[in-house]
Amino acid sequence: MLDWQDIHIFLEVARSQRLTDAARRLGLDHSTLSRRTRRFERQLNTQLFERSTHGYHLTEAGQQLLAHAEEMARHAFEASENLTDKNHQISGQIRLGVTEGFGTWVIAPLLSAFCERHPGITLDLLALPRVVNLSRHEADLAITVERPASPGLVISRLCDYRLRLYASHDYLARHGVPKDVAQLSHHRLIGYVDDLIFSEQLNYLDPLLDPAVVGHPGPHFAMRSTSVTTQHAACLHGAGLAVLPCFMATPTASLVNVLCGEVEVVRQFWITARQEQRQLARVRLLWDFLREALEINRGFLMGEAETLNLIATPP
Repeated sequence: MLDWQDIHIFLEVARSQRLTDAARRLGLDHSTLSRRTRRFERQLNTQLFERSTHGYHLTEAGQQLLAHAEEMARHAFEASENLTDKNHQISGQIRLGVTEGFGTWVIAPLLSAFCERHPGITLDLLALPRVVNLSRHEADLAITVERPASPGLVISRLCDYRLRLYASHDYLARHGVPKDVAQLSHHRLIGYVDDLIFSEQLNYLDPLLDPAVVGHPGPHFAMRSTSVTTQHAACLHGAGLAVLPCFMATPTASLVNVLCGEVEVVRQFWITARQEQRQLARVRLLWDFLREALEINRGFLMGEAETLNLIATPP
């Protein structure tokens, strides 16, 4: 018979792929976890991990065990929630992962109303310039800029949002206003670092940089950053032109929409949860709150309204 503690340890190492991260989550020291992992392999007479300086990666046998371990963990979680009746309580903790700009400028302000109405719930908001990994249990819910492809997830299209080209009054006073896309070759741009971009959905500058459109030489990047918040700050202080979400730029009076109607991009946000988490009452409550709040704010997200409506749902 397999020991559940050994399965739990195997599962954390497989998810983390790094012994130090798994040890921290399990509350064990690094050497103890290493010994437990090797002892489990000896018990099974099977190598489960390929070990290298880059971390722990599953062997073929490890991949086979992972499917069973995930299923066991799911049943254990559901049994625990049902037996303690926690899934019927509007209390507990929810960890929500969301992209940095959307989390900072839209989700955090909206959640103030949610927190006020549900004081028994503690929210952890992970606003990060990367994708939150639900399979590794980094969060209970995730809002992403592209539709996840992982199996075992409940996925729903959350909302659309629009991006436009912006510059500060100071920048335009010093460098002039581009009359069309071709004139961008004479301007400085602000964008993402190409090889560090975490989603192709953020790669919306490529059409603007087509030499057939802008001519030669191409636009000059004054600054590139992995953070859209940093790009916003650089644009606000006159470093160059930036394609920014309307929900970030519209409330900023110092930013001007440039090439209005000619440079416009529409993207989507998706909301995702693991199936077992989606069944919890507190998670369902937040899921529904976000959908209703963002539907009310559709005009703001699309650049058609100037302010975010914080009265998202009736108390």
